Amino acid sequence: MRGGTSKALMFHLRDLPTERGEWDALFLRAIGSPDPHGRQLNGMGGGVSSVSKVCVIGPPTRSDADVDYTFAQVLVKDARVDYSGNCGNMSSAVGPFAIDERLLSAADGDAIVRIHNTNTKKIIQAAFQVEGGEACEEGDLAIPGVAGSGAPIRLDFLEPGGATTGKLLPTGNVIDRLDITGLGNIDASLIDAANATVFVSAPSLGITGIELPDTLEQNHAVLERIVAIRAAGSVAMGITRDLAAARLKTMVPFFGIVAPPQPFRTLSGEDIAADAIDLTVRFISNGQPHRALPLTGSLCTAVAARIQGSVVHHAVRAGAIGALRLGMPSGVLTVDASVAQQDGVWQTPRGSFYRTARRLFDGYVYA
Repeated sequence: MRGGTSKALMFHLRDLPTERGEWDALFLRAIGSPDPHGRQLNGMGGGVSSVSKVCVIGPPTRSDADVDYTFAQVLVKDARVDYSGNCGNMSSAVGPFAIDERLLSAADGDAIVRIHNTNTKKIIQAAFQVEGGEACEEGDLAIPGVAGSGAPIRLDFLEPGGATTGKLLPTGNVIDRLDITGLGNIDASLIDAANATVFVSAPSLGITGIELPDTLEQNHAVLERIVAIRAAGSVAMGITRDLAAARLKTMVPFFGIVAPPQPFRTLSGEDIAADAIDLTVRFISNGQPHRALPLTGSLCTAVAARIQGSVVHHAVRAGAIGALRLGMPSGVLTVDASVAQQDGVWQTPRGSFYRTARRLFDGYVYA
């Protein structure tokens, strides 16, 4: 299925080995990893992290959920499967999958599916239309990075703070000064909402922030800086014990690059004016520049933008209120998050998006 700007193989939990240790080899074979050529021709992957994914759906293990959903990020060139975070885009496919596969029944009209993401131990509420007992796919909602349009799926991430580390601000600080060997001190905001993310300003990396993914991939000096800063952030957040372990844990934390609103050109060649966005954003996920934005990373960005004094807050358009318009390689993504201080502590009750999803194929994959 496609979910948002990602694509994944969807498995029923009942069809997989009961021993979780056997999953990795199966997923690697099915997706076509490891592939030193980066193409995954021997499997169902597509050579980039956003389409090298697996979702496992099964009965709920929590009373406040309708289904359990486990996400697996399959690395392209390495023989590794990472379960340390969630994919927000693929979360949009879980509710329709559960209805269409008769894991749940729903009357025609508005359906709500409460999804327990086992990776982050968080609840995601998916709302969408059902017709004839199946989730609607046809509709008018177009999202940046996906050709055509589809039926809207509203995703509400409930209490997304601390999904990776247990704390919205893992270090307790809005800004941390990371001491990076060879680079000196770098200001970063280490925020954990939906997935932990290290945020830095584009100028601190020596770039503008409007670079497209291919340009970033060819800038090896910048990528090396990003790897070093991300690793230091991972250790500071308590995700990994040391820099070596941080370099091996490729999924979380994400790495977000922010800059003030500015005009830019998208991957499709569309020119976006500065007044059409509130923030310029680029993301690195699983070591690769993202061609759109990870949905959980987008939610984390919206949360960080509302935390006064953060690196992201400093870059947001002055006076921006309500849903934020994020300028990213594929266009403009709108995301909303509620953030407030209570007794001096930052909290985020909810983050919301609209996505679309589509079933592409069902049958057998040979692993």
